[in-house]
Amino acid sequence: MDRAAITDSILALTAGETDSVALMATVVCEIHHNHPFADWTGFYRVAGPELLKIGPYQGGHGCLVIPFSRGVCGASARSGKALNVPDVDAFPDHIACASSTRSELVLPVWNGDGRLLGVLDIDSDTPAAFTAEDEAWLILLLSQVFERAD
Repeated sequence: MDRAAITDSILALTAGETDSVALMATVVCEIHHNHPFADWTGFYRVAGPELLKIGPYQGGHGCLVIPFSRGVCGASARSGKALNVPDVDAFPDHIACASSTRSELVLPVWNGDGRLLGVLDIDSDTPAAFTAEDEAWLILLLSQVFERAD
């Protein structure tokens, strides 16, 4: 996987765009079709106080609503921190939207004003699929893409 090429593609495709849903759709598509271990890739958007709702995604159906108090996505939204979970069965209160998921990488998404827009959730059917390099790359990419998002 060529992270630099994926970054270049996403930045070119999203240049000048500020609509958060359009940005999310483009990011999800590029990551899902280029990361070798991404079996489900999507955003959960902040839709109310302490509440996430499904946004653009690729893969099978996801959970429609996730409170900040539940699962990996909720924990990432609540803490504002990236969570790289190599074994979802070992994560307390993991929400199994798909029984095939073995590992998960969830990253909070902030706009340039410091407002939490949601979380990016990448699930894999492979245990320990995501690396520290994936995490660092995506944190930087998300900050660039969503800098001016509404």
